Amino acid sequence: MTEGLPARDDGEALVLVMEAGIGAPEHDDERAVVLVETGPDGAQRMRRVVTRAELAAEVGRRERTGAEEGRPPRWVWADTSRWAPDLIAAGVRVERCHDLRLCHRILRASVLSATSELARAPRGPWDESPGTPAVTQGVVPLDLGIDPDPHGGAWAGDAPGAAGDALSELRRQLAAVDGSAEPGRLRLLLAAESAGALIAAEMHHDGLPWDVEEHDRLLTEALGPRPSGGRRPARLEELAAQVRTVLDRPDLNPDSQPELLRALRAAGVPVTSTRTAEIRAAGHPVSAPLLAYKKLARLYSANGWHWAQAWVREGRFRPEYVPGRVVTGRWASSGGGALQLPAAVRAAVRAEPGHRLVVADAAQLEPRVLAAMSGDAAMAAAGRSADLYQGLVDAGVVATRTEAKYAMLGAIYGATTGAGGALLPRLRQAFPAAMDVVERAARAGERGEVVATWLGRTSPADEVTAALRHAARAEGADAEQVRLARRRAQDHGRFTRNFVVQGTAAEWALCWMAALRRRLRALPGEPRLVFFLHDEVLVHTPTGIASRVAEAVVEAATEAGRLLFGSSPVEFPLDVAVVESYDEAA
Repeated sequence: MTEGLPARDDGEALVLVMEAGIGAPEHDDERAVVLVETGPDGAQRMRRVVTRAELAAEVGRRERTGAEEGRPPRWVWADTSRWAPDLIAAGVRVERCHDLRLCHRILRASVLSATSELARAPRGPWDESPGTPAVTQGVVPLDLGIDPDPHGGAWAGDAPGAAGDALSELRRQLAAVDGSAEPGRLRLLLAAESAGALIAAEMHHDGLPWDVEEHDRLLTEALGPRPSGGRRPARLEELAAQVRTVLDRPDLNPDSQPELLRALRAAGVPVTSTRTAEIRAAGHPVSAPLLAYKKLARLYSANGWHWAQAWVREGRFRPEYVPGRVVTGRWASSGGGALQLPAAVRAAVRAEPGHRLVVADAAQLEPRVLAAMSGDAAMAAAGRSADLYQGLVDAGVVATRTEAKYAMLGAIYGATTGAGGALLPRLRQAFPAAMDVVERAARAGERGEVVATWLGRTSPADEVTAALRHAARAEGADAEQVRLARRRAQDHGRFTRNFVVQGTAAEWALCWMAALRRRLRALPGEPRLVFFLHDEVLVHTPTGIASRVAEAVVEAATEAGRLLFGSSPVEFPLDVAVVESYDEAA
């Protein structure tokens, strides 16, 4: 099931982009950039120096030449978020890249490359967080110590060997992949991760179409008119007054969690926290107004008028995506809350005149990924329905779709009690291969071991679990040590159980977006990927090609499944809608 994985392309040109240590910072356009072309073995072919002002033109020229030859270069840089934004702003969007920082993080931890020089080396500049100059910029000294080639300004010779040098790091990474247990899987993972970084930069630049007037209307309808002077909106103030009356606390600030918890306990409400589930379960007269308050307060603080003023510019919401921030490979956002966009404001996401939004999300992605990873034929057959949960009902595994959902999520997330836990025996009987994958991952986690996704992203080591297990087994260990070790092991087992599935689903989503991006680039009218949320994408497209974009979205999903799982019979169906506003796709 690995026939779709890429082999090394010995004809591929890798072009490193590194900032030279010259020029005054206040004259950024005059700073030198060193371009070093290598083959896929890291052997240097040529070197060229341009200024920052010349970089976009040079990159664009190479992209056009590569496209004409059918072999665009792969741009290699320390950090896509450092280099891509300026290129995109100049109208240059590269076909592909290799992000050294993101790829180093993967190779450093992966079980597939554990014996490599890169994985065994002491921590260095490439292990530092983004922002470290030698890593972020790939800085090399301008005085290269070599003579220019008289034919066109190219240079030859070895790269500098300073710590953090991008060429040396690239060679270590290429060697780590070539010498790994599964080179094809790692190549696909690194390519997908790097493509994700490009997509994140492009989506930030393009932004999500946002109707500020519609957003204001939605907020006014839910909260009342926009307040001034630091006051709460009218609807929030009404609900706060109701909460104070029920709790007999006229001075209560419902936004203060400690104060609110004390007031709830004093009123006899049986809660240990102010979490929504506990307040709802309490069934107290304060529950209804307090839950309504919490929901609207969240809307006001997370996506209210101040949020729009900070994050919506020129009719576009431009969040800051952070690829690979979650250990499973999922994305996060460092500003704007893009990955937590509530349904209450989605009507403000509106296509521009003459355009439509193509909204697509993968149906039950994680269970389908588990079926493909495990090769479980029975589970794959159940998933041939567009609704996998209904497929489980039709196969006689469970009685209702709700039971199917609880059972499957319980298997993936490690439920031991409740509906999910009670239904697990049925899944084990019906889908033994699939259940074996997650249960082996859970047992490994309980032992404090690492686990890996389908392409090789590896979970962080948990030395605490291993140490607690060792202490609990030592002579003289008391009952409390044993209890702590067991609880920690169970918690980590649930994490590793989910890691292998969620991480592989993240890999599928990256391949999906990369395949879709390539297809969109070939269409007229510049349709753009403008939003991504784990298993959902939005494309802003001219109306006339919306149907072609919808077809491209589906084709890209099929390609992603084939890239990861070869000829697996597991299908990855999508719910696709062509709409004017995001809420219409719900």
